[in-house]
Amino acid sequence: MNNLKLEKVSGAARAGVLKTRRGEIKTPVFMPVATRGAIKGGVSFEEMENLGAQIVLGNTYHLFLRPGDELIQKNFGDLHTFMHWNKSILTDSGGFQVFSIKNKKITDDGVFFNSHIDGKRFFLDAEKSIQIQLNLGADILMVFDECPPSKIANPTGLSSEKLERKLFFKVLRAVEKTTDWARKSKDHFEKSFASKISPKERPQLFGIIQGGCFSELRQKSLKEITAMDFDGFALGGLAVGESAIEMYKVLDEMCPMMPEEKPRYLMGVGTPENLIEAVSRGIDMFDCVLPARNARHGTIYTWTGKIRIANARYKEDKKVLNEACGCVVCADKKLSRAYLHHLFTVGEDLAKKYLTIHNLYFYQDLMRTMRAKILTNEFENWKDEVIKKLSV
Repeated sequence: MNNLKLEKVSGAARAGVLKTRRGEIKTPVFMPVATRGAIKGGVSFEEMENLGAQIVLGNTYHLFLRPGDELIQKNFGDLHTFMHWNKSILTDSGGFQVFSIKNKKITDDGVFFNSHIDGKRFFLDAEKSIQIQLNLGADILMVFDECPPSKIANPTGLSSEKLERKLFFKVLRAVEKTTDWARKSKDHFEKSFASKISPKERPQLFGIIQGGCFSELRQKSLKEITAMDFDGFALGGLAVGESAIEMYKVLDEMCPMMPEEKPRYLMGVGTPENLIEAVSRGIDMFDCVLPARNARHGTIYTWTGKIRIANARYKEDKKVLNEACGCVVCADKKLSRAYLHHLFTVGEDLAKKYLTIHNLYFYQDLMRTMRAKILTNEFENWKDEVIKKLSV
């Protein structure tokens, strides 16, 4: 009962259809991040649908704290109804946010942490993470995992060799916890939805492969997680401080070893160049706050490179952001760079909205274009040419 139908493979790049209980998702796919049940920048879900988003990501940690998963389930049934989004939702496990908090205590069973809102103490483990996601009514759930750092501090001046060894054992412990918590996550999930039910009729549960940049640990994690037969598999613990070259090395090794018939998800990545390089290595799914965050800070993506709209050179520029763009800002309203420069420099909220719409459309258009190039077997030739333009 596979949930992914591969339509074409060009090199290692894959184009397929991921089937969920709320419909089909064409891959490769980028999932905009609706952290608290909303897209930052004031973009509505109707606008998200118009720009081509097929699935969004909700944040388990933040929705658990406010307004609360039980409140959403009791009063609205699920997160879809609460935020008026009828397409698929993937929820992360909350692990990344919890492990990013300074005031926490990690145990073999789970994590004690203080809320960033009011300092209240909470405990989160595999079973609770899954239950929160079930209460939210997510279509794709992620197992609870430990996301280790890519680097650690060296206040005592350890040699590089000893520091690397210390990091290795820290990541090893995270891999061991991730495997244990993945098993507990699956056990709790299957109390509500037996795996024998088609993944097109129930929520899906994805496993997460950890291991940092250590080949030995990545292989250990992959072997243990894929043995549990999840509906899909994610690579976690990347884009956390390592270089792009280090990340691509992990993808080069891991992607050929991941189950071919299951969706592959690279968590928290990344720039347009990152997405293209990852798709070329066989990744199907992505999420990242980058397009919306950069838009709010005035960095705009186009097919010919980035625009920093606050730059004085755009003060009298009559051109739209990108003539080749089909977003409402460029193709419909035909707003000039000069006007957007003005809105941004005077601090109007409308600037954040327009620029966020443009960037999110660009990411969706990038995915659509990659899919088309894979289907026509043109991806590899297109890839090298477009990365040069995007890097400007």
